[in-house]
Amino acid sequence: MRYRLGLSLCLLVGLTLFPLNTQATESELRIGLIPEMNVFSQLARFNPLAEYLSEQAGLQIKFTILSRYGNIIDRFKAEGMDGAFLGSFTGALAIQQLQLEPLVRPVNLDGKSTYHGHIYTRKDSGVRTVADMRGKKFAFVEKATTAGYLFPLAFLRAQGVTDFRTHFSEHYFAGSHDASINAVLNRKADVGASKNTVYDWIRKTDPRIDQELVVLAESGRVPSNGLCIRADLAAELKQKIRTALLSMNHSAKGQAVLEQFKALKFIPASHEDYQPVFEMAEQAGLDLKSYRYENR
Repeated sequence: MRYRLGLSLCLLVGLTLFPLNTQATESELRIGLIPEMNVFSQLARFNPLAEYLSEQAGLQIKFTILSRYGNIIDRFKAEGMDGAFLGSFTGALAIQQLQLEPLVRPVNLDGKSTYHGHIYTRKDSGVRTVADMRGKKFAFVEKATTAGYLFPLAFLRAQGVTDFRTHFSEHYFAGSHDASINAVLNRKADVGASKNTVYDWIRKTDPRIDQELVVLAESGRVPSNGLCIRADLAAELKQKIRTALLSMNHSAKGQAVLEQFKALKFIPASHEDYQPVFEMAEQAGLDLKSYRYENR
């Protein structure tokens, strides 16, 4: 892998709560969402997609926003979920620990179906190297994110930092990619890490990103947040949801929903897409088969 310096809330269609430990019916799919951004941004992004899929696939799609990234392993089992839109790290975890099957992933507005991690600081911080980061405050996202934890961990190890707890004077987990960016922007942290897609979304509306922040390092590319489903889900249901998502860009209605979702289209996904994440985890010294999530 190369590096370059430079309220828990349920979101449910129809707002209908569902009981725990029950499987979906043939006309219903229960899909988990990681808290990639703040709840309101998630609502705005996923509500139109849920409505579209419910109509096009003839299924009732129920989304639930997980309170923490790492909840997916436990919540998936406890709530009888059928699938989840997962980041590359949580996707790799779910493949290893839940044997989930990657179904589709979006093509981002930049025309790529991958993203990479950013490590950044304020231009006036005086931080430009890993050595400069010593004694500073670092804002991670979550211990179950690639860009917000796995990448900086692997990057620091490659630079000789085997224990970030002693390298930084303080570190904490912001909980979402935009929260980490805002922490650095508003001087609550000296250095932060996030995925480039969220960083780029924010910079389009907030000129302070370009004016006040500088990116210090980038990771290699990993797969965009994709939909992974139970391997034992009925083949007919898999095909309905796959067809509905892969054909979205062929209709005006689907294109309008994709615009709100901040994507150009969906493409097929596979286990092989996650190989860069498995490699990064190895470089970071993590075993994904036994990895347990806890922010501390």
